[in-house]
Amino acid sequence: MSTEKTGFDAHSLEDEPPGRKPLFYGWFVVAAAFAVTFVGFGAAYSFSAFVDALQQEFSASRGAVSLVFSLAGFLYFSLGVVTGPLADRFGTRPMAIAGMVFVSAGLVLAGFADNLLHVYLAYGLGVGLGVGCSYVPSVGTVQRWFARRRGFASGLAVSGIGFGTLLMPILAALLIGTVGWRTAYISLGILSALVGITMALLFVNDPRSKGLAPDGGPALPTAASGASEGTELRVAVRSRPFLTLYFAGLIASFGLFVPFVHLVPFATDQGMSAGQGAFLLGMVGVGSTVGRFLLGNVADRIGRQLALILAFAGMAITLLIWLVSDTLVPLAIFGLTFGTFYGGFVALMPALVMDYFGGRHISSIIGVLYTSVALGTLVGPTAAGYAYDLTQNYTLAIIGSIAANLVAAGAIMTLRKPGT
Repeated sequence: MSTEKTGFDAHSLEDEPPGRKPLFYGWFVVAAAFAVTFVGFGAAYSFSAFVDALQQEFSASRGAVSLVFSLAGFLYFSLGVVTGPLADRFGTRPMAIAGMVFVSAGLVLAGFADNLLHVYLAYGLGVGLGVGCSYVPSVGTVQRWFARRRGFASGLAVSGIGFGTLLMPILAALLIGTVGWRTAYISLGILSALVGITMALLFVNDPRSKGLAPDGGPALPTAASGASEGTELRVAVRSRPFLTLYFAGLIASFGLFVPFVHLVPFATDQGMSAGQGAFLLGMVGVGSTVGRFLLGNVADRIGRQLALILAFAGMAITLLIWLVSDTLVPLAIFGLTFGTFYGGFVALMPALVMDYFGGRHISSIIGVLYTSVALGTLVGPTAAGYAYDLTQNYTLAIIGSIAANLVAAGAIMTLRKPGT
């Protein structure tokens, strides 16, 4: 168990005037997770703004360029199987700091790439390793700090992904248009280092190290502490709930990240500007942020299983809008609504893991679970790119994405409630 210290100590506020309750340190942990996911996934999802520039610079096909994102996505979701247990043992803070260093270095080095292989190595490995080191430990730690408001706290923490998706692609498009794609990558790398590393210092692995229980009460005896209880990894991964969640994550992720790579080039194919394409991806970010709050709160009331079913079904329905749209307004509606349900999915998966398996090994379990998303991410966006190269449209990719989300929703419907 980590015994991390930080200069931001909630107990240092004990000299506040009588009756004024100190701010629960769990919210500082949420803020750290927000910043880390903002930087990591903002860097990842800004890739869509670079697709056309990389195609032109290296005379590459869309499928070959899409593989850059798929490689990064495969790494950052698959590495959780290693970084989750490391965070459970050594603490989240060192993992998150290392992750932010990798992300920043990968972006900067991508700006010096001489060929597409160099982009694979710099961006694909750098961002992939960086998010892989930081994401699962960050979201796992948030689960330990909350019980009653876990859905809301988890949604707030990972809403950094939504804000990153909103702001980073737009910033990237502006930089590409003014200083070129190389300087844009270098600038984003420097920004990522300043924000990500600084905020990662706030992580504390367990509320008990500050004499607290989840949600801010006094620390409970070890036997009564939710953070100290939980299913062992080897038992969890053989259970029906885990296998069902794994299957749903695998199937859904074949289509889940297709818009994040291909919505901007799709827009430019329709005659829109790169800035308008980045705006559409930004709408996914806006919706994603709303969804993490909205479905996170709704899930605390109707149950996280039902809310996850709604998230998968909602993504399938909204993809129909993309299928029949070729102008800015309906595509913006697609981005906003798809993002809302996607945001719910991201917030609900780790919260469901906590519901079923407890907190003691949560980072390890989430890490193994997210290898399912890694496999789907490796295949889905790249396959969509090569399908486009063959057909010159995205119809097949969108229909496949719809089917994948519907199958995932059906799988979650078979889950029993935790404890039954």
